[in-house]
Amino acid sequence: MEYLSKECHDRIAAELENLISVEYPKIKDALSEARAQGDLSENFEYRAARRAQAKTIGRIRFLQRVLENSRIIDTSTLPKDRVALLSKVEFTNLDTDTRMTFTIVSPHEMNLQEGKISLKSPIGQALMGKREGETVEVQAPAGKMRLKIEKINSARE
Repeated sequence: MEYLSKECHDRIAAELENLISVEYPKIKDALSEARAQGDLSENFEYRAARRAQAKTIGRIRFLQRVLENSRIIDTSTLPKDRVALLSKVEFTNLDTDTRMTFTIVSPHEMNLQEGKISLKSPIGQALMGKREGETVEVQAPAGKMRLKIEKINSARE
């Protein structure tokens, strides 16, 4: 079971709807057109359309599974005093004295450019459930880090 923000759930549902109602029919039309051209053994358009069809079907199935196995987060149940999903956490890397701010999100919402890290990432896992003022050790791919939690803004605020 995965938990998604309402925005992420809606974005995935919209992408799924677009794939089913817009993209897949286009691919079916392209397949029909390519089939009408005759010899399929050397028909590049047909092979390209079949690859696009397989890719689209795979994406549709993936998105359907994500939506089937996920729930929208009820932000009213999230703790205010500890790091949880959708918490915006300001922390200092004590080894480099660098201050950073990230929002903890589900893996489907992760986007470093937007300051969103996955709760399944090493930093996300280390921060989950911790309180302001606590120091955590993180074993990240770049090496060991010590992070001090400076401030937590919960999704409820």
